[in-house]
Amino acid sequence: MNSISGKVVVITGASSGLGEATAKHLAAKGAKVVVAARRKARLDDLVREIVDAGGIALALQADVTNRQDVEAIIAMAVRQFGKIDVLINNAGLMSIAPLNAVKVDEWERMIDINVKGVLYGIAATLPLFEKQQFGHYITISSIAGKKVFSPGGTVYSGTKFAVSAITEGLRHEVGGKIRTTIISPGLIDTELKMGSSHAESSKAVSELYQSQAISADAIARAIAYAIEQPLDVDVSEIVIRPTVQEF
Repeated sequence: MNSISGKVVVITGASSGLGEATAKHLAAKGAKVVVAARRKARLDDLVREIVDAGGIALALQADVTNRQDVEAIIAMAVRQFGKIDVLINNAGLMSIAPLNAVKVDEWERMIDINVKGVLYGIAATLPLFEKQQFGHYITISSIAGKKVFSPGGTVYSGTKFAVSAITEGLRHEVGGKIRTTIISPGLIDTELKMGSSHAESSKAVSELYQSQAISADAIARAIAYAIEQPLDVDVSEIVIRPTVQEF
């Protein structure tokens, strides 16, 4: 098996939810984690918790919709640790509302975070990974990137179909020594469910998550599994959902 210990892992959207849980889990396995998000105070608390437990972590404030911020994360991680082994493109927004609510601002925000944020991460790291001759992209997609979540989640599904397609195309293009993994979660207990301003949709989503969602730790373990496989093994996709989830 390929040890996680000593690997440098950059995680976007790490101030809560999947990113936070993954940072803790990988740090406990010996990874050096670089956690990035907009909420610096939350990141600082996370780093303190990891360091107090004997781990290594670095917090960087960044907005993945800003290409320069993403480039700065990667540059600082390399300056601090000399390499990057894994980039986890985790930052995401789920704004659920029917199309006829015409939440154009939320559509644009989802595209900026969920799609362009992933592309900015790829752009910032691909030259490094090709120079290193190793690297691993882990993209957080969604079960809604396999089946359209409609009504309400049509645009969100569109962004997740997009990042799944981008990651699969990346796998085909880079091949060889650079690995890619798509993680497609179902209902996971995170802040993602709080992303909609449409009252009726927000209430329905909250009730669905309350009755079915599982812990973010399940995704953290799946990510660790993909990372720790031998370097010639590409875990291309993992779909993980609550056993009670029908969708």
